Amino acid sequence: MAQVQLKGKLLIGAVLTVKTGLHIGDSSDFAPIGAVDSPFIRDPLTKAPIIPGSSLKGKMRTLLARVRDDMIELHLPKPEEDEAVVARLFGISSKTETKPARLQFRDAFVKAESRNKFKNLDTDTYLGEIKAENTINRGSGVANPRMIERVPAGMEFDFQLVYNIEDESQMEEDMEVLCRGFRLLQLDYLGGHGSRGYGRIAFSSFCVQKMNPQTVEMEEQAALAQAFEESKL
Repeated sequence: MAQVQLKGKLLIGAVLTVKTGLHIGDSSDFAPIGAVDSPFIRDPLTKAPIIPGSSLKGKMRTLLARVRDDMIELHLPKPEEDEAVVARLFGISSKTETKPARLQFRDAFVKAESRNKFKNLDTDTYLGEIKAENTINRGSGVANPRMIERVPAGMEFDFQLVYNIEDESQMEEDMEVLCRGFRLLQLDYLGGHGSRGYGRIAFSSFCVQKMNPQTVEMEEQAALAQAFEESKL
């Protein structure tokens, strides 16, 4: 694999607002009767909900891979069959080709304002909601109740994305495709149960900061430290 000279980075920030209850599931090996049997994923330190960068990256790539020349593909192509611009943004790892991603999606943490607004008055720390649902057996008509934990509508997260500047002549096309990805994600859903109305999100208050190679490491460490400190407030 040929070495690529990094010419800098763009740190893209935004506010990610949950528009309808969001569920990105965590593993649950044991759920006693009456307990939540489908919890959402949490920050292991603060126990507050987080949106994993992998979830954002995977969903955006899938949506972009399905849209070609403004047409929706019925069958999702293999990653190595993605359009060239999608492949270089999100990366490729196959038997025949390996290409690192130009995009780095960070985990999104709850904003301090939302933490103060949504924390449960009884527990003082809980930031979720429990939604009771039923699945109905078509044959018997018997209901199977389940409890799903969701991030409530209106909660805001700090979204951060880093773009590696490798070829300045391709930046305009890369940004156009990235903007398309944001639009598609807002028209679709994130997480599970989207067909039942879960997971609608919106982005706002975008800001972009360019970092040269000499200050990239220092700026990234400062940004991560600030996001982590705000998540504890």
